[in-house]
Amino acid sequence: MAAAQHRQAWWPGRMAAAFGPSFLCLVCLIYFIQGFRSFVWTAVSYQMKDVMKLSPSTSQFLVSLAYFPWSIKPIYGILSDCIPIKQRKRIPYLIISSCLSLLPWLILGLSQSLRSSANMLTALLVVQNLGSAMADVVIDAMVAEAVRSAGPEFAGDLQSLSWSSMAVGGIFGSLLGGYALSNLPIHAIYVVFSALPFLQLVSCMFVEDSPKGFHSANDEHKYADNQSSVTAFSEKGSSEALRYEGTRRRKGTRKNNKRRSLSKRTESDEKHNGSINSLPSLSLRSAFFSLCTAFKQPNILRPMAWFFFSNVTIPNISTVMFYYQTEDLNLDASFLGTARVIGWFSLMLGTYTYNRYFKQKKLRNILVFAHVGLAVITLLDIVLVSRLHVQYGIADKYMVLWGSALGDAINQFKMMPFLILSGQLCPPGIEGTLFALFMSINNLGSTVGSFLGSALASALNLTTGQFDNLALGLGVQMICTLLPIGFLSLIPKEVTGLTS
Repeated sequence: MAAAQHRQAWWPGRMAAAFGPSFLCLVCLIYFIQGFRSFVWTAVSYQMKDVMKLSPSTSQFLVSLAYFPWSIKPIYGILSDCIPIKQRKRIPYLIISSCLSLLPWLILGLSQSLRSSANMLTALLVVQNLGSAMADVVIDAMVAEAVRSAGPEFAGDLQSLSWSSMAVGGIFGSLLGGYALSNLPIHAIYVVFSALPFLQLVSCMFVEDSPKGFHSANDEHKYADNQSSVTAFSEKGSSEALRYEGTRRRKGTRKNNKRRSLSKRTESDEKHNGSINSLPSLSLRSAFFSLCTAFKQPNILRPMAWFFFSNVTIPNISTVMFYYQTEDLNLDASFLGTARVIGWFSLMLGTYTYNRYFKQKKLRNILVFAHVGLAVITLLDIVLVSRLHVQYGIADKYMVLWGSALGDAINQFKMMPFLILSGQLCPPGIEGTLFALFMSINNLGSTVGSFLGSALASALNLTTGQFDNLALGLGVQMICTLLPIGFLSLIPKEVTGLTS
């Protein structure tokens, strides 16, 4: 027992010694906020439904539009990598993102006219998501740099801490969101939540770009990566530099020493006079070129095309189901928050089950299981809407709880392979930006699916108090969920859920 307690006490101390307490606190806080966002977005859903009296299709369209900044995450990564602000790459962008996350909630909480306007509400939510997405990209980059610099013994510790913080934030956000809606006005919830982005902003002041003593190691990696990108983009200049390096290693004559000295002075003068203006542009061009070149490779393009297609083909009508559950089934906010908490626990259970039993299976088989399972979950929603469960004495709440639990668990069997495959497909040098691109493709596919769901809801005349065609809409969603199975040939046949 004493040894176990010593190891538990040693692990936080080891993490703090390696990365610094302020850096760990910032990582935990940002990921906690990402999970805790369910606290305030539940209020946004009720704002649109009860205060603004928007139809389900309109609400879903506006929310999908508000989440668009999550579909362009590579832009934030490239800007952070290539355009330092006052010689700092990360913290200035975190400060900007914190302000973008903070101000919209304060404005919505203090101005009744702005939060009552659909256009202004959407615009402010877009700005808020811009800040959240930028913070997500920047902290991911900082975590990756810190883990790479700290050594292999910390390979999983910081990522585990990050995801645990997000899960804890999601659980508390879902629990407290329903309670807050029952006891506070919606505009007060906006103001209360703004305290977290403000705390994030303050925390940025105590963290350096690179935790502890890892700055130089990161710079070396970045310099090597930039040189690799420049080599791919500008063959002539790089080949001359490589020839010079090879000559310097092979020859030691006085003439070559003079040439080396002259070259060093020339490089020093160029860095002094022109680096500030020319290198950011070159880095941006190089990063964009490297990104496009890597993404066009068939072993990357084909799997990503399938994951994008698998999201686009499924019309998401979750907002319509939210309206149905709150208006027709009369489920309150506290219960829906509890359902989301169960969903978070199911998500963690699904992750454990995948790692324990499925990661050695063929990836195609895993994805077939995931999509068939998601179709079955949609079938449960059809049973709920058709009221077929009532004759068996099953309460509506149990149907909703089971649907939420199973849906989040099964969805992990699709998300986990995507994350693993994305990480393995990234070539050296542009891992962070390319991984952000993969996540953006996934987010963009989900956003397009939400737009299609909004269009389907409008076509079926699914509005407030009129859910006669909801079962038909769910049937269309169930059929579309099975369509991506027919295109699994885009996924390499021998790939498993663990290796590619």
